[in-house]
Amino acid sequence: MESLNRMATELIDEAIDFAEELTIDVHALEGDAAVLDFGVEVPGAVEAGLLLAEIQTAGLATVQSTMGTVADAPLTHVELSTDHPALALLCAQKGGWELSTAEFEGLGSGPARALVAEEDIFERVGYREAADFAVLAVEADELPDESVAEAVAERTGVPETAVFLPTFATASVTGSVVAAARAAELAVFRLSELGFDPVSVLSANASAPVAPVAGDEETAMARTTDALAYGAKVHLTVDESFDRFDEVASVAAGEYGRPLGGVFEAVDWDFTELPVGVFAPAQVTIDVVGGDTHVVGTTSESVLAESFGIATQ
Repeated sequence: MESLNRMATELIDEAIDFAEELTIDVHALEGDAAVLDFGVEVPGAVEAGLLLAEIQTAGLATVQSTMGTVADAPLTHVELSTDHPALALLCAQKGGWELSTAEFEGLGSGPARALVAEEDIFERVGYREAADFAVLAVEADELPDESVAEAVAERTGVPETAVFLPTFATASVTGSVVAAARAAELAVFRLSELGFDPVSVLSANASAPVAPVAGDEETAMARTTDALAYGAKVHLTVDESFDRFDEVASVAAGEYGRPLGGVFEAVDWDFTELPVGVFAPAQVTIDVVGGDTHVVGTTSESVLAESFGIATQ
């Protein structure tokens, strides 16, 4: 298998080739790093979001949109499936790089993280790579500048000309789509945090509703988290049993049972004040090869309807 960053770069090339059709803007920075605007100064798009989710998972996941319902209202959903959960979801897709310079704040996800491999999850998976390219998806409400590209190049050990920064705001069409594609990642990461070997997850399939685009980043963060905590469904196949499968699904329905925007405001958006179990998919089925099938959690369409502002006529 090629490196995660090499595979992601092939998808970056596709994004650049079809930028106009995908409503993506491409910018070259002073050091020739490429910033791809997937949804900051442009509104974003569903197809752009699906491609970005593929880029984040280094092409190791199949991502597609489908139609579903929430409180009888037809809504777009995102489905993701992968037979390489540890690599695609944890070593690539997961957001784990806090990008901070004098004038920029953002969250990095994608395979460039594997070039640094300082997060605990890389030790658990046993993976680190060296590559000639670095692809880091950036979640921010402004586009990265030259200082960001320099920082990424320095940490990953690649030249700036080989740095690619696809960027999106949470409050964009792309942001809502990319968030919905994270359901399986949250489930596998939650399992790993509970002590389960992530390499023992053989396959992951998930579906989640795409939250309506909010008018500001905080509301968008709350809505997209609600989409996962109250609406995401995940199916995992694993090759060994575990005594904590019942802790994999989100506790939001049991502990709060209401849109998380109010919960986040109550702790002044300090997520460390909340149970980590909130940030997980609503319902998870876990098939143990040769063993039992465990179903944990529940969805809540009424909470989603309130969060999304659905008013059926």
